[in-house]
Amino acid sequence: MFITLETDYAVRIVAELCRAKVKLDAKTISDRASVTLRFALKILRKLVAAGIVKSFKGTQGGYQINIDPRNITLRMVVEAIEGTYCFSRCLAPDGICNRDMSGKCAYQKAFCDITLAVRDKLEQYNFADLTADGAECLGREENADESEKNAKIR
Repeated sequence: MFITLETDYAVRIVAELCRAKVKLDAKTISDRASVTLRFALKILRKLVAAGIVKSFKGTQGGYQINIDPRNITLRMVVEAIEGTYCFSRCLAPDGICNRDMSGKCAYQKAFCDITLAVRDKLEQYNFADLTADGAECLGREENADESEKNAKIR
């Protein structure tokens, strides 16, 4: 299970805007984040609607981060693109159990616990820390080692 490509790109776009600390035009954002301009514009609209990014119209227009990066969490960005995070559809605000077991299912309890754990973990990461000088992305080899280690734990 992966986050969507749109969410992955949204994280990159927010990171670029946090690093820039100034207004950038959409083309610059898309180039720096390695996202097509058309897709970047779609994502930027969602980020503006969520209040994470501010847009400026006109010839001097562009986009700028609207919230202090210390207060922008991964959860905010994920949910700006995907909607409220729920591990299972049965937990969504408009979700309905197709077994008519709403609130009575042992799986629903487990899924609720997982949902809360993931939301809490996403809240722990903010863009000031993620974009700080020296903050590095794990390489694929390190990620593979970590995945292997986690598989052995199970």
